[in-house]
Amino acid sequence: MGRWLRTHVPEVLLGCALLAGIGMMLYPSVSDWWNSMHQSRAIATYQEAVSDNSVEANQQLWDAAVAYNQSLPRDGSRFTLTDEQRERYEQTLDVTGTGIMGYVEVPKISVSLPIYHGTEDTILQTAIGHIPGSSLPVGGAGTHCVISGHRGLPSARLFTDIDQLREGDVFMLQVLGKTLTYQVDQIRVVLPDELDDLAIDDGLDLCTLVTCTPYGVNTHRLLVRGHRIPNQNAAIADGDAVQMSPVIVAAVLTALVLVAALVVQAVRRRANGGSGNGPDGARHRSALRGRAPKVLSGTRKEAQP
Repeated sequence: MGRWLRTHVPEVLLGCALLAGIGMMLYPSVSDWWNSMHQSRAIATYQEAVSDNSVEANQQLWDAAVAYNQSLPRDGSRFTLTDEQRERYEQTLDVTGTGIMGYVEVPKISVSLPIYHGTEDTILQTAIGHIPGSSLPVGGAGTHCVISGHRGLPSARLFTDIDQLREGDVFMLQVLGKTLTYQVDQIRVVLPDELDDLAIDDGLDLCTLVTCTPYGVNTHRLLVRGHRIPNQNAAIADGDAVQMSPVIVAAVLTALVLVAALVVQAVRRRANGGSGNGPDGARHRSALRGRAPKVLSGTRKEAQP
């Protein structure tokens, strides 16, 4: 085996390079689809938990969130939580015990993503995070909910396309079986420490979507703000806008396996034909041995006087 590898290094390297290239091309789409499945599952689990709760239990959760929002300071100090405040925050509106508080739907870019407490990197790699210190997503005058998501990740779409939103577009928050619809009325680009556009206005019900910008540079923050409007029939299917259907993924993976098999088979054939190893090589050597005595015999006869 070692001798064969030494004599066929180019073919082996070519096959490995081909497989690596195909894998690199497929990784973003396949990983995005994989994360979409997990996001859809998280949303389905959340919906099931809400459905299993009694109406009274869900109302208690909602009322606790409303009370939490009313207790928030109106200045920037609300974004710096004490340990006690963080504990209360994490326990409020946590239906499943996993930190999910609802999900956001953006019909224009066809995404539906779970929203979790906090903006730790483990959350933002696969979902949307609610910024602690902003209002919880239950609406009401004098609230401003702020949720954040990455863009440009190779493994998940998330908020990559929210720069396509324009004033007048809508997005929805789905919380405890209730729909809160917001219409985009302001789009800003700010520095990470500029918080003025996240202020609470006592007379308004606001929600802002936050992501990094420019794409791939991430020195600023894109803020897409909406104000509450009556609900519309603009809901989309659960799950992060499916980039690639399972059928297509299966077909692509099957093609990848077939290409790998063909490469291996081609290398084997070349190895067997070129080195004389294998059944074909054995038959070739046998044929040569069968012809050699006849040639030598004839030569000896011709040499006799």
